[in-house]
Amino acid sequence: MEKLSILIIDDEESQLQSLKSFLTRRDYEVTTASNGEDGFDVLSSKFIDVVLTDYRMPNWDGFTVLKKVKEFNPEIDVVVMTAYGSVEDAVDIMKAGAYDYLSKPIDLDELENLLNRIREKRFLVSENKLLKEQLNEKFKFDSIISESSIMEEVLNTAGRVANSKTSVLIRGESGTGKELIARAIHHASPRKDKPFVTVNISSLAENLLESELFGHEKGAFTGATNQRIGRFEEADGGTLFIDEVGDIPLQAQVKLLRAIQFGEIQKLGGNSTIKVDVRIITATHRDLESMIKNGEFREDLFYRLNVVSIHLPSLRQRKSDIPILVDHLIKKHAEINQKIISSISSEAMDQLMKYQYPGNIRELENIIERAVVLCRGDLITKSDLPAQIGKISEKKIFDPTDLEDGYEEKVRSFEKEIIFEALSRTNGNKSAAARILNITERHLRSRIEILDIKDDVNKKRET
Repeated sequence: MEKLSILIIDDEESQLQSLKSFLTRRDYEVTTASNGEDGFDVLSSKFIDVVLTDYRMPNWDGFTVLKKVKEFNPEIDVVVMTAYGSVEDAVDIMKAGAYDYLSKPIDLDELENLLNRIREKRFLVSENKLLKEQLNEKFKFDSIISESSIMEEVLNTAGRVANSKTSVLIRGESGTGKELIARAIHHASPRKDKPFVTVNISSLAENLLESELFGHEKGAFTGATNQRIGRFEEADGGTLFIDEVGDIPLQAQVKLLRAIQFGEIQKLGGNSTIKVDVRIITATHRDLESMIKNGEFREDLFYRLNVVSIHLPSLRQRKSDIPILVDHLIKKHAEINQKIISSISSEAMDQLMKYQYPGNIRELENIIERAVVLCRGDLITKSDLPAQIGKISEKKIFDPTDLEDGYEEKVRSFEKEIIFEALSRTNGNKSAAARILNITERHLRSRIEILDIKDDVNKKRET
């Protein structure tokens, strides 16, 4: 923590010099003034952390100094010193914004303890401000890595809903970044300085779920030895993110609906209601509409949660984002692991582009982290990628029942494979390969160029 810069204002010269001597010996930067007007001139020309001012002074008394300082810069802490103080004076001083007051004659140990508290407070305020700035930077919308139009639409919707209190339901497969979008909405909202609280329904035992959400009173159930506040109370004034909301049991759905509808909760084992002001963002990978038809999810709760719905695409649906995601993740994990990785080979990138990513971005990050750790040089190659990537991508792309890649991509991939196979059998002889395929050599050469098939067909393919 940096040392404090202190301004002492007192019309009694002996008191002024005594305090200056004491504080200077303790490594504080000390400036003095014999009256309020001169002290205010010091503030105008010099950076000051703390003002120690006498209460009884001619012209400007300590109360006037306090008000002038707070009008000039509310961040400056003011301590008022008085030999004539009363309880009423103390109350007025504190109401006007003083950090504290000291009775004369000054107890130097008490003064030093007070200054230490101010220093610690200023350090924590500065640290919290920095952390909030870093957090806001991390979770702002333009920090989400994307170039695809489908993700731009997602971010546009999220940005437009951020300033409201409206409930948002984020849908998408596991690993698509639902919590990241929820945090971005919170940090772009007027609630950004209030708590962002998360709860994952799938990770909670059913008998503990209500206690986790709403809290419990002492003795509410076996093992409830103390009162506990729930996630709703923790999030009061801020945002509650309920992940995997489709897993919530029907009994708890009734209480959740009431909490959202009326803005009040009741602790497990309690009789009184507690008002809460919470913005609800939920997420799920499940088909809630089908669950409603099967009686597994309340329709009225669904409409409360689904005021605005945001669907996060799978990584398979936004493959144009893979190159920039890979570049970002290489830099991130190279820095974490203190390695110098310049790039990734075109062959390795080709495999990553063909892969289907059942685990989405979370799986891609796992793959890149592994590659960074295993990479021997400064370039990630195919050998640094998990062996199953090529196998799984081929198997899925040639499966006629899997239509996620679309017609054009599946036909293109199949055509490349059969041409490559013909060239392999003829050791790269295009005339012989064309005869095997029963097409002209000119047609074959045209397709090789269009499909960007490499000449080195003798190299064994990794399957």
